[in-house]
Amino acid sequence: MKRNMLKTVFVVILGLMSIVESLSAAQNWRFTNLYSRGTAFGDLYQQLANDIEKNTNGEVKVQMLYAGEGVGSSGVLGATKTGLITMAAPFQSMHAGELPAGIVEIGLPGGTSDTDELYKLFHEEGWDKILKEAYGAQGLVWLEPYIQPPVYIITKKPINSIKDFQGLKIRAPGAYGKFLRNLGASPVSLAWGEIYTSLATGVIDGSIGSNMIDHRDGNHVEVAKYMYRLPLAGAQVLPIVVNKAAWNKLSDAAKKGVFDATVKHAKAQLEMSKKWEKEAVEQMEAKGLQWSPEPSEEDKKAWKDAGAGLWDEYSAQDKYSKELIDVLRKQAK
Repeated sequence: MKRNMLKTVFVVILGLMSIVESLSAAQNWRFTNLYSRGTAFGDLYQQLANDIEKNTNGEVKVQMLYAGEGVGSSGVLGATKTGLITMAAPFQSMHAGELPAGIVEIGLPGGTSDTDELYKLFHEEGWDKILKEAYGAQGLVWLEPYIQPPVYIITKKPINSIKDFQGLKIRAPGAYGKFLRNLGASPVSLAWGEIYTSLATGVIDGSIGSNMIDHRDGNHVEVAKYMYRLPLAGAQVLPIVVNKAAWNKLSDAAKKGVFDATVKHAKAQLEMSKKWEKEAVEQMEAKGLQWSPEPSEEDKKAWKDAGAGLWDEYSAQDKYSKELIDVLRKQAK
């Protein structure tokens, strides 16, 4: 009887040791995104964090950091490389100097809005392999990217023709800024959370949003009521990245769980952003948003010409950018 009791106690101790070991092996990840709490996209990132914990059976615990709660938007990649942040949803346009290929990845001005074409580009024509290598060279693991809707410009003054962009200060980082400079505007690089105040105080005359939902959630229509009718980019593709050292500590099952969560997140981003975009436009129009007149053929040509040289310019940035654009050129034939 004593022997059986000792065996039972021993089994219980082993079980407790296993639980303690499992708990001590859990990783605590800090995941940053660039949206504020309570925004539509901020809630989607929180759901991704929840799915990661669920899919990994608690092997990964995720603390979500929103705009203003961690590093600044321009410091996201650097912080993830060093491990200060474990996981991030960066806006590549804020990191043109660090990762030139990210500017091509997000979508150069004039890019397609066809989500099937974009999916094929990333998953069948080789962009995924190039980008895994590009981010890997920086100590980062590139996971499933997600698609957001077209990029539009909101301004404080009406834009009745392309010439009205002359001299305007517009928040437009990365390639978007280069594009607008070709139209005579002066691009400014600001975090999303700084747009409203900068518009209200006259620091800038207009701003791009990553999409219409950004303009709605930022209440930009309160201080800028005019939207230019032509989009800068047909769609944007953005990554989820993880510090490589943290990733390598995961079991294979946990790695799959994290990746699967980003696949689910990408589907939710595409599905919900289409719905939210329509709602956002209606809500902003109800608050006084006004669209520019239909652009003339001359303006449409000038708009197209403004982005014409960007492929060559970004192809010369580094080998990964060149490889990405080589694929684009092949696709365009």
